[in-house]
Amino acid sequence: MKLKEIMTRNPILLRPEQTIKEAAAIFMRNQIDGAPVIDENNKLIGIFTKTHIYRAITREMDMMSSIEKLMTREVLTGHPDDKFENIVTPEVPRLPVTDENGAVVGILTRGDIARVFFDSYKSISSKLDAIINSTACNIIISIDEQGIIKVFNRTAEKLLDMRAEEVIGKSIRDVLPESGLMDVVRTGSQQPLRKIRIKNRCFLSNRSPIIQDGKIMGAVAVLQDISEIDKISKELKYVKELNRELDAIIESSYDGLCITDGEGIILRVNKAFEMITGINAHELLGKDVKFVEKEGLMSQSVLSLVLEKRESVTVMQEMRAGKTSLVTANPVFDRQGSVIRVVVNVRDITELNMLKQKLEQVQGLSQHYANQLRNLHFRYKGANNLVVNSSKMRNLLETVIRLAEVNSTILITGESGTGKELIAETIHNNSARKNGPFVKVNCGAIPESLLESELFGYESGAFTGARKEGKLGYCELASGGTIFLDEISELPLSLQAKLLRFLQNKEIIRIGGRNPFKVDVRIIAATNRNLLEMVRKREFREDVYYRLNVVPINIPPLRERKEDIPNLVVHFMQLFNNKYRLAKRIDPGVIDILMRHDWPGNIRELENLIERLVVTTANNIITADDLPSYLSNMVSDNSSEVLVSSIIPMRKAVESVEKQLLKMAYAQYNTTRQMARELEVAASTIVRKAAKYGIS
Repeated sequence: MKLKEIMTRNPILLRPEQTIKEAAAIFMRNQIDGAPVIDENNKLIGIFTKTHIYRAITREMDMMSSIEKLMTREVLTGHPDDKFENIVTPEVPRLPVTDENGAVVGILTRGDIARVFFDSYKSISSKLDAIINSTACNIIISIDEQGIIKVFNRTAEKLLDMRAEEVIGKSIRDVLPESGLMDVVRTGSQQPLRKIRIKNRCFLSNRSPIIQDGKIMGAVAVLQDISEIDKISKELKYVKELNRELDAIIESSYDGLCITDGEGIILRVNKAFEMITGINAHELLGKDVKFVEKEGLMSQSVLSLVLEKRESVTVMQEMRAGKTSLVTANPVFDRQGSVIRVVVNVRDITELNMLKQKLEQVQGLSQHYANQLRNLHFRYKGANNLVVNSSKMRNLLETVIRLAEVNSTILITGESGTGKELIAETIHNNSARKNGPFVKVNCGAIPESLLESELFGYESGAFTGARKEGKLGYCELASGGTIFLDEISELPLSLQAKLLRFLQNKEIIRIGGRNPFKVDVRIIAATNRNLLEMVRKREFREDVYYRLNVVPINIPPLRERKEDIPNLVVHFMQLFNNKYRLAKRIDPGVIDILMRHDWPGNIRELENLIERLVVTTANNIITADDLPSYLSNMVSDNSSEVLVSSIIPMRKAVESVEKQLLKMAYAQYNTTRQMARELEVAASTIVRKAAKYGIS
């Protein structure tokens, strides 16, 4: 823990010119045994304690002498952010705590230090008791070298019908003479896996001596009630019965069922599968799916597709009997994510064809009515997240809803914090792909060396450190849904060329793979930079730009649609009041000030400001006085000039401006590279300065 969490704040402070008599009176009145001594600049110059007073009395000094003559000048100090365990030892009687300027902000007294050590001891003792008492099935009993019981856990109380407070401190010979622990103390040897009987119950015991510094200090026994074995036996019997029931269910299924292991070896098929496919079970059991496909027993093995894609697959298959069947295969994963079984369901689609016509008719009507309702009542999904009032945003959302119905590639542009990701989610949620995955990829947040493997995946053994089973890329994971490529402008030129095939033909090649394969995915990209200008500067490939810029959407910044600000403020106030269980309200005058601000960080900046006001203001009504100074300065002066209201050291002024600039940059941009480019400094400088000022 840090010193600021335990120190005594606002301590009694002394001046060097105060007398010994005054100090003694202060100590007696405040019941303290020492205090820091500060100069006229409030900086620590020493410490004066009762020991100095006793020394003055012993030397028969004049009690009206100043404490400056006796005080200790060489004083160990700490900083509020220092860790207690790194600076305080039992030899330290007290510790003044100072800030960066040397001003005293607190003190660790003997009581504070003792309390920390005592709390630490209590915590360790409590954890040890919790560990010992958390073993629900094992009895734990320990004794010292005299045979006195020291530990008797809750399980022991329960199984032996004894209370710990009644037996701890008594001799094991009197309480449990049959435990055999005294033999372990006497011989010093372990007694593992011994069967003993205590209180008419049979236990499996492990008994060991407790040895410290080569000396036997006692013994401990861990006992397990063997009656649990009977429970396990009953569970095994239940599992066997469950397996028999499962066999009966599989055989009674109207659909054909085929089950393989994770390697594609066929384990079992039911009679319905034999009837539908015309294949006898003995032709399949124990065979590899690749062999089944090679021998022509099936036109295409859906099992191999499932093992390759590691996801559910449904295909039409021609069986040897000449029937066309609808085959669905589902992988079964273990806790580590490995495929351990594949369950194949085969159904004759004669009945399904009849239902298909009716379904298409119903779907056509449903789609028609859905479009009517969407246009009249529900213009976009996720109304709780999108707050719209301005005509610009209403027109934009109408366009977004229309675009959601098609699969064209979309490029969303706009400043950082305008809500590009939310627009992308709205497109996905209102599209026919809404039940598919929506995969977000921040191209600026993934290291360049990992981007290709993250986007396209890799085959087994593609490179050193690759997973043995290979890995699916984001493009493949988004199959059947939408992939959102955020910060596309940060994509390295070397990878842009490899993205071309995916953008144009929806084909990818995994790292280490040879054959391209198609993925059914919609592409939405976003950036806060001018890609066309980057193309002119040869910072972005022209062919990639034109493949992305099929349907452009530009989100206006908040300063161009200030009509949305009141609604956004109300939305964020409700959001954070619910989140933190508060009931804060905002003064209308504050909204007037917010309407005059240009919001360089857009909606993200406004959201962060509202959260800060909700959690930091003491009153239930947020007024203009609660607004941060940088906001009021920016409202009163829209120029880039830095205003000062009083004379302060230049170093502090520079640090203040740096801190404000970094806060604005963090609110407006997503990556340190973007911040460094706009502030015209190195990215390492951004990271170092942010750490210095505690900005994240």
